[in-house]
Amino acid sequence: MSTVDRKQREFARREDRFLDCAQALIQRDGLLNLQMAKIAEECEYAIGTLYKHFASKEDLLVALSTRNCMDRVELFERAARWSGPTRERIVAIALADLIVLREQPEHFRLAQFVWTDVVWGAASEGSRQRALEACEPLARLVDGIAAQARRDGDLPPGFALPDECLTIGPWILCLGMHTLAQQQGLLDPSGIGDPYRLLFKHLHYLLNGYGWRPLFDPGDDAALDRMTGRLCRDVFDAPCPYPVRP
Repeated sequence: MSTVDRKQREFARREDRFLDCAQALIQRDGLLNLQMAKIAEECEYAIGTLYKHFASKEDLLVALSTRNCMDRVELFERAARWSGPTRERIVAIALADLIVLREQPEHFRLAQFVWTDVVWGAASEGSRQRALEACEPLARLVDGIAAQARRDGDLPPGFALPDECLTIGPWILCLGMHTLAQQQGLLDPSGIGDPYRLLFKHLHYLLNGYGWRPLFDPGDDAALDRMTGRLCRDVFDAPCPYPVRP
């Protein structure tokens, strides 16, 4: 074992400690109250040591959000590699995203903040690039489902949108609904019902619009809940992340 290897491992462990501490402080004190000096103090390091890892608080937040993003890869892989129809695999990807959100809502709130210009625009080019690279495996998994759908004939011949453009549609739906549902008072369940059942209705309407087979009737709530529950059980061995109707 070389001295360089040992130092690299020590550096990585120290960086993880800083990120763990930042996550704990965000959960305890709130995102806007996070201070670099407090992180260094809690970890019992000089603040200069912290800045050797992260040039700014923005870089630290981007790094933390990037690490959190990796929690989604395993669930996305389950959905993408499941043996079911390609359309149901896309729905399972949306379910994977929702499962992570339900289990770790603070990760989504951090990601929302990081993608604002006040953080993303102030972060270094290196930290932004590492964040984008961390998302690439997720994008490849989703785009791979669309490519398989073309090969299998589940999408109409000559469908105009390339895979990476086609899959932006479901992503926009999921991101938009997560954003609305996480802000207290923006959505009225008495009018729209459960927001995540509504999300999957919209997702099926979108996939129908693509002509993605087999087509599905999003207006059939019972069938929608059966599919959602079955995918949660068969793909993730998990309960449905929104309440299904009996």
